[in-house]
Amino acid sequence: MATKKQPTQSAEKAPEQTSKFKDFLSEKKIDPRRLIVASTKLERLTPADRSIRLAKRQAKKSDEKKSDATPQKPRSGRPVTQRALTAALSGGALSGPQKTRLLRALNAVMEQKKLGAAEMTQLF
Repeated sequence: MATKKQPTQSAEKAPEQTSKFKDFLSEKKIDPRRLIVASTKLERLTPADRSIRLAKRQAKKSDEKKSDATPQKPRSGRPVTQRALTAALSGGALSGPQKTRLLRALNAVMEQKKLGAAEMTQLF
């Protein structure tokens, strides 16, 4: 005899969770999709970033000591993804670099709207 399977808790629709990040976006009236666009522009690799990476590879290959006091840091080339944004809005777990990218994108959007910069503690 076939029995009906009871739906598991994961199949049921869970009540929507709110997070500090989601509350902050709604308070400042910022569309989350703008963060993805801003992050793509901010994190895009430029020729300068590629030359920094090339110099680092060549210095490592030649095993010579570099005398630069402050080496420049290139951009990551990894923008905020839809998955990371969804996790941030629902209060899910995010890595440190993902939080930093979200913060940079949010501050870029807030600068366009002539609002003050946000801090990590306000969001996560």
